[in-house]
Amino acid sequence: MAKVKYYYDQETLSYRKVERRKRKILGGVTLFVFFSCLVGFLLYLFVGQVYDSPELRTVKRDKKFVELQLENMEEEIEQLTAVIADVEERDNSIYRIYFDANPITSEQRQAGFGGVNRYKNYEGYSDSDKVISLRESIDRLKKRTAIQSKSLDEIAVLAENKENLLMSIPAIQPVRNQDLTRMASGYGYRSDPFNKTRKFHYGMDFTAPRGTPIFASGDGVVERADANSSGYGNHIRIDHGFGYVSLYAHLRQRNPYNVKVGQKVKRGDIIGYVGSTGRSQAPHLHYEIFKDGERINPINFYYGSLTPEEFNELLKRSQQENISLD
Repeated sequence: MAKVKYYYDQETLSYRKVERRKRKILGGVTLFVFFSCLVGFLLYLFVGQVYDSPELRTVKRDKKFVELQLENMEEEIEQLTAVIADVEERDNSIYRIYFDANPITSEQRQAGFGGVNRYKNYEGYSDSDKVISLRESIDRLKKRTAIQSKSLDEIAVLAENKENLLMSIPAIQPVRNQDLTRMASGYGYRSDPFNKTRKFHYGMDFTAPRGTPIFASGDGVVERADANSSGYGNHIRIDHGFGYVSLYAHLRQRNPYNVKVGQKVKRGDIIGYVGSTGRSQAPHLHYEIFKDGERINPINFYYGSLTPEEFNELLKRSQQENISLD
């Protein structure tokens, strides 16, 4: 039960009972509640600014982690871009030039992506611009890497073909210098030994004793080993590929061949032996080279076996217009 309060009335010189008005009481309660709510709200704002909730701390931590990862990705993309640019430069300035391939232009390597917006799904977020930029950089790198990979595949094929070409070109003298009696006749107009008329001689004649070994001048496959071509007698033809064919004529009568048709040979393999069969005046090797079906001067293909001095001497003798032996 609430206590009853009294006050002293000086006019009546007596104590009177204090009576509370309901409206005043209600107003006081309302004012108290209002100020309590105001103070509580202000405290909430203050605490929210100074102290984060567990959920907010988690969100902020995750956001900071994502931002850090985006920065790391930007640095890695810059490094990868520098690496691929260096590889592209080497590809254009070294590899493709060496193998006679046209360089790939920067426009081809760095072309963008036209058409529809590829990055629409990344729009509308707080870090959309950064994410889209990174995504685009990655896509460009992937395209440049694909182009470079294709280029290296092409270079690998060219390198393999070039190695095969270098080994297939008939690049050595088919008879060793120490086995030669002399270099009788070269490529060009010579005096025919049979009718004494001036006639074009399409090969080179190397005089040597019967039975002197004859060497394949380049890698290839034996195309012919017979005596069924007019004037050549026992002879061998080797298909070197790349349009090159070498011919070795006037091999000896008995056991002239050290190879058979269809056999693969390597440069320097012994394929036959010197003789004087067919249209021949004396033991010698008649040697010819064909390129795409046309006879060419064999003197230009001895870089694989002669010193510069030996080559100059051979060139000098081959240019002398004398009598051929076939």
